[in-house]
Amino acid sequence: MADITFFVEEANGDKTPITVPTDMGLSLMEVLKGSDYPILATCGGMALCATCHISLLEGTANDPTDIELDMLDTLFNATDQSRLSCQIRISDLSDGAVIQVLGESQ
Repeated sequence: MADITFFVEEANGDKTPITVPTDMGLSLMEVLKGSDYPILATCGGMALCATCHISLLEGTANDPTDIELDMLDTLFNATDQSRLSCQIRISDLSDGAVIQVLGESQ
């Protein structure tokens, strides 16, 4: 079982580490919700609501699908770094990645 550690950049600029195993098939959304971040995920991870919007500040993840890109296009604050956390599997997130949670409130 391999673990990765990624970091959540908080509003004050601090980076909170989160270490999680890569072999459980979890999405980034599930890990963030389980870590008490304000992720609504009203669609249940189907890439239909964008309430799990994050910014991938550093590191890499799997390429976004067309469905994810279509949903991101509906957001006023989407950038080239925008992703839906429901569409990123932990196993596809690079160790040491830095994200910022945007969710519905941004």
